[in-house]
Amino acid sequence: MTTSDEFRSNRDNFCYRHPDRQSFVLCQRCMRTICPECQTPAAVGVICPECLREQRATQTTAQKKAERRWSRAPMTVGTQRPTATYVIIAITAAVFVLQLFIPALEGIFAFNSAFVIPSIAFEPWRLLTAVFLHSSFFHIGLNMLALWMIGRSLEPLLGHARFVALYLLSGLGGSVGVALIAPGIWVVGASGAVFGLLGALLVIGRHIGANITGILIVLGINLVIGFVPGYNIAWQAHIGGLVVGALIGLVFARTRTRARQPLQIGLLIAIGVGLLALLAIPAVFYV
Repeated sequence: MTTSDEFRSNRDNFCYRHPDRQSFVLCQRCMRTICPECQTPAAVGVICPECLREQRATQTTAQKKAERRWSRAPMTVGTQRPTATYVIIAITAAVFVLQLFIPALEGIFAFNSAFVIPSIAFEPWRLLTAVFLHSSFFHIGLNMLALWMIGRSLEPLLGHARFVALYLLSGLGGSVGVALIAPGIWVVGASGAVFGLLGALLVIGRHIGANITGILIVLGINLVIGFVPGYNIAWQAHIGGLVVGALIGLVFARTRTRARQPLQIGLLIAIGVGLLALLAIPAVFYV
């Protein structure tokens, strides 16, 4: 991955223990940038090895006893695993298995813009539940493969909480995109959320000066496939998820410091509220 001179000159973009490794994750105690190898899960976020040593040095006898009692082994520094990615894949797979035995689930949890119109049938949970439903083995296999491939790189870069927020808001963006562009159609699938991950990866990669040619090619091919006649693909969800994911990627790239964390949370909430507000537009098609 290549980087610009401006990016390389900013040491805050690199792990303080491994200057050649870029990261977007900060130690929650000293607020220095740390790479996945230097991240140790803590009560809130992750901490670096130095802060971990200081924390252990100041532990009381009772705290040390509790750690020995509830832990099989002392905490060690290791590579942060894309846990959220694996959990999302597991939940989606479990839901698909349930669909095989209970076909009615699709009718209960699939998304249609009519179900966010109070005068018709107000079931807003469908905006997100549809993300975990899939219509076939090929459908779920393709989406989960993409999630696995992107999540392994993006989640350690962002952290678990940001990654989950990105995934869910992008999925919401996909549903809103369908409601705005093609009101009345039924959709299921995680395509909108996956495109959101691609959009965020594209923006963050561009922000740090990385070579994003490969991402652009993959993104372009997948967008074109959505418009090929004969394929029953909700390209509207792809567009919605992509736009929202790119916007969130920009928010993450510009609000990395501790001082801007409240702003980051506020902007994510604003994006979610804004997406819900956009659902007022399709309502005109039903009156």
